Amino acid sequence: MTTLSIFDQNQPDTPELVVENPAEIARLLGEQGIRFERWPTRALPADASQDDILEAYTDEVEHLKREGGFATADVVSLTADNPQKEAFRQKFLDEHTHSEDEVRFFVRGQGLFYLHLGEKVYAVLCRKHDLISVPHGTRHWFDMGPEPEFTCIRLFTNPEGWVAEFTGEDIASRLPRYERLAGAA
Repeated sequence: MTTLSIFDQNQPDTPELVVENPAEIARLLGEQGIRFERWPTRALPADASQDDILEAYTDEVEHLKREGGFATADVVSLTADNPQKEAFRQKFLDEHTHSEDEVRFFVRGQGLFYLHLGEKVYAVLCRKHDLISVPHGTRHWFDMGPEPEFTCIRLFTNPEGWVAEFTGEDIASRLPRYERLAGAA
């Protein structure tokens, strides 16, 4: 189940609030300027290519491109048998920002977005059906866990794709990781 856990950055051991209702998650994130929606997914074979996935979601991708001025869309997929999984995980675990919105639609699997908003950290365990849009300049990080299993459609205004500016803050190391927040899910 999709879950939002809200932490005080100065007391990161235990969340102040945990929410599992998607409408309430959308409301709480929306109050912070974060777009969160639940979208229907398509039945696709496990070995569907990037082109197959983008074709299956053509209408949604084109709508987001028009709405947000995005230039490109791609698919990122990672499985637990990938020999580079630890390196990929480490790449996203430090707090960073982007000069563009970060939009992800989970076609399958799950991953954990942490959003550092003021004195709070919103940890959003996104799963299949979830669309999240993190506005440019928002401090955040992503944890895919030690055994990643996810496929996401990503949209970019910058044709170069994912470009991060790391903050140098250690806050990501002080909050519970994926293993604790995602549990056995």
